[in-house]
Amino acid sequence: MRKLIIAIDGYSSTGKSTLAKLLAKSLGYIHIDSGAMYRAITLYVIENKMIDGGNIDEESLLNNLDSIDIHFEYNPETQQNEVFLNGENVEKKIRQMKVSSKVSLVAKIPEIREHAVNLQRKLGESKGIVMDGRDIGTTVFPKADIKIFLTTSAEIRAKRRYNELLKTEQPSTYEEVLENIAERDRTDTQRKVSPLRMAEDAILVDNGELSPQQTLQIVLQLINERFPNSH
Repeated sequence: MRKLIIAIDGYSSTGKSTLAKLLAKSLGYIHIDSGAMYRAITLYVIENKMIDGGNIDEESLLNNLDSIDIHFEYNPETQQNEVFLNGENVEKKIRQMKVSSKVSLVAKIPEIREHAVNLQRKLGESKGIVMDGRDIGTTVFPKADIKIFLTTSAEIRAKRRYNELLKTEQPSTYEEVLENIAERDRTDTQRKVSPLRMAEDAILVDNGELSPQQTLQIVLQLINERFPNSH
């Protein structure tokens, strides 16, 4: 049975992580949320007061990079891999708006991306993984077996994200969420290092009108057609 590397890229709040989790569970693969790595580093930056408005103290951050330990642990209750930052489960903390609004600033720092990409490649050495992010199919695993690029309108994405936030202790207005998504799109697509773009051999999936399960079924069908012996 062939083990695959599956890359899922796309814009903010397109449901990349949701699809990756469902896909990994269906295939019996490991899910690696690359965005969670950048969020964890951003949380470290915020908690250690290395950011002032839109300015990051890059020198302090890079000097402390070796002291930032990020790893994933499987939670049998949620049946998901959750991210740990220096021994603390920060899965909920990294989803807060204060992290979402700053993560693109951290992720565009070349040394941070290089550090994260090296970690991601190491995690993917054994194959049998689903990894989602913004540069997985273009930079992290350019030779991934299957590349999916998720997209839909900013308005639909903002509505999804807003509904998620309503369930947390960090409520925001729809307008704030829409502006955050628009700003992240600008930052992600315009950064100099590994900008968000669709790989030439990726398959475009617009899931604006699709449920998570419908999106999963479309991608599973694509995988079965290309690699019938992958699971």
